[in-house]
Amino acid sequence: MAATARLLAASRCLLVRSRAGIPAVHRPLCPPRSCLEPTARRFFSSEGKVTVNFINRDGDTIVAQGKIGDSLLDVVVEKNLDIDGFGACEGTLACSTCHLIFEDPIFQQLEQVTDEEMDMLDLAYGLTETSRLGCQICLQPFMNGMTVKVPEAVADVRQAVDMGKNS
Repeated sequence: MAATARLLAASRCLLVRSRAGIPAVHRPLCPPRSCLEPTARRFFSSEGKVTVNFINRDGDTIVAQGKIGDSLLDVVVEKNLDIDGFGACEGTLACSTCHLIFEDPIFQQLEQVTDEEMDMLDLAYGLTETSRLGCQICLQPFMNGMTVKVPEAVADVRQAVDMGKNS
């Protein structure tokens, strides 16, 4: 059964090599907009965008839009959001700096966590029942308007350094 789950996860992943020399890892292959049902595209956004509310470590809310299919890490990087240390490994599943806490209704609709993501989540500060890594979550229409919380502290397992409340 585990082999079948890994095969399914692998079929939804893209092999990514980091520019920082970190070994190649699997990253989710987000579905292209064309794969979404026309009704869903039309209902949630005429431009194929999803609005996300990030509650930063200092309690401030940062609102950003991303394209359907982008990962939450992509949104933070592309919009240059002020979240210190977020996505230090560039989405290669080599750290837990893009750890986010989801609201339960959204969390219940996310794809199942992979073993690789779970290994990194186990090393994250402030782990909750609804924690996931933003590099592994691709925007979908049902996420429009969701709120995700950035934990108060972050650990980059590559450096074993606590970034703390620096944002």
